[in-house]
Amino acid sequence: MRQPILLTARMLLVPLEDRHFDLEVELDSDPEVLRYITGRARSRHEVAASHSQRLALSGKVDGLGYWMAFGSDGGARGTVPPEHEDEGDFIGLMMLPPAHGPDQPDDPTVAELGYRITRRYWRRGLASEASHALLGHAFDTVGQHRVLAQTMTVNVGSQGVMKAVGMRYVRTYFPSWDDPLPGADSGEVEYEMTREMWETRRDTR
Repeated sequence: MRQPILLTARMLLVPLEDRHFDLEVELDSDPEVLRYITGRARSRHEVAASHSQRLALSGKVDGLGYWMAFGSDGGARGTVPPEHEDEGDFIGLMMLPPAHGPDQPDDPTVAELGYRITRRYWRRGLASEASHALLGHAFDTVGQHRVLAQTMTVNVGSQGVMKAVGMRYVRTYFPSWDDPLPGADSGEVEYEMTREMWETRRDTR
């Protein structure tokens, strides 16, 4: 199964490809977007390394990977680069790769949810909207058993998205960092959605 194009009320989610690289560079050039990830903007070389890793992870489990989000109905507007005029305005990077961190399970039935939105589209509910679509894809199409999400404890915005889509708190943990970001002493949090949780929410709705 290849990653499908996903459509939400306001967005078109397109599987990440090499042609999207310059948009990844644009996204990671804003230090505020990366405040709780690196604490600074990334260089083009650093983004290239991340891009290659993302494409490699996208091939590990059929249907999982990374999507670039574009405005689909005028609900999100801005300048569209010529090479993306058929997709809409760039909103951000949405992530649903297999869980792969050092503190995550090595289990192909577990995926990791993530989102990175350009600053001009913050606080519009777009991360929650995309996350809901990705959770539906993970459980209803790919057949995952669990989806987890992790962020810094001090990143209340990201935790708000996790709660908004119905994920539940699992734990707070304290990784070791060579160069910790401000707030790292409060640890990281993990949330999850299981297949049973998703099916209950779906049936209730």
